[in-house]
Amino acid sequence: MVSKKDMLAKSVKDIRLKKGMTVSELFKSMENMGGFSAQHMVKGTKIMGDMLKDKDSFNFLSFPADIVSTGLRGVLADMVKHFDAIITTCGTFDHDLARAFGGVYSQGTFNVDDAMLRKMKVYRLGNVFIEQDEYGLKVENAFMEIMNDIYKQDKRREFSASEIAFEFGKRIKDEGSILRQAYLHNVPIYAPGILDGAFGTQLAFYAQNHDFRLNLIKDELALSNIPFDNKTTGALMIGGGISKHHVIWWNQFKDGLDYAVYITTASQFDGSLSGARLTEAVSWGKVKEDAEYVTIDGDATIVLPFMMAALDIV
Repeated sequence: MVSKKDMLAKSVKDIRLKKGMTVSELFKSMENMGGFSAQHMVKGTKIMGDMLKDKDSFNFLSFPADIVSTGLRGVLADMVKHFDAIITTCGTFDHDLARAFGGVYSQGTFNVDDAMLRKMKVYRLGNVFIEQDEYGLKVENAFMEIMNDIYKQDKRREFSASEIAFEFGKRIKDEGSILRQAYLHNVPIYAPGILDGAFGTQLAFYAQNHDFRLNLIKDELALSNIPFDNKTTGALMIGGGISKHHVIWWNQFKDGLDYAVYITTASQFDGSLSGARLTEAVSWGKVKEDAEYVTIDGDATIVLPFMMAALDIV
């Protein structure tokens, strides 16, 4: 049982902002502010620092596709080289490919007449506006250009999702692309839900007219080997869903993650995985009881750039 003295040992101190203050200096001053989610953000940054410095730790980065439609795509692309594996959703391929081939996404608003946007042939993703041709046609044309080259140059007729990601990354010229950076740094991208989106639909259509097969089990077996091959594992998980679950699911076979940072805006009170705090994962053995872990309640488009800037590792 924790004593009252221990509970009250750390006092709250005021932040004093200074002209020319760096992000690292700001974070240092926030360590003792005791400020709600800010306290968790600072703790998460320190855990990430420990995780990335631990050369024995195999580290995952997981995130959903929606944030790739924002300027956070650039931060994620820069982060790739610091991790050993990425787990994401199909839409990451969609948005990354569209942007890599010149797709223009626009700053919009949450408060708009969506029926009007439909007539204007504009999609709304939160407060990001995307003209239909800047998404659908861009993805389809880029997919066909690259997929035809893969089919022509590569004698394989069966690919896992990570192998497809690697081959696309090899052929994308945009250095700001997540797929491209993953290829350049030999970081596998696992997308267990790769069929759930425009890219997946194109794969399905391609298979109708070509001797092409998608092997989803191959990546699952590769993921299953990681907890047995690595005594120490860590993860930065942004948002929930299938990408988060695949990280914690496979890590339960080694009694859980040793480092875990989770950024979410979801509520835990509907029982969803997106809302589930990492303490819940401890009950499943997906995060170790003595792990360094924290859940940060916050929007990743705000939180993540500050955390990465504070670590100063880009």
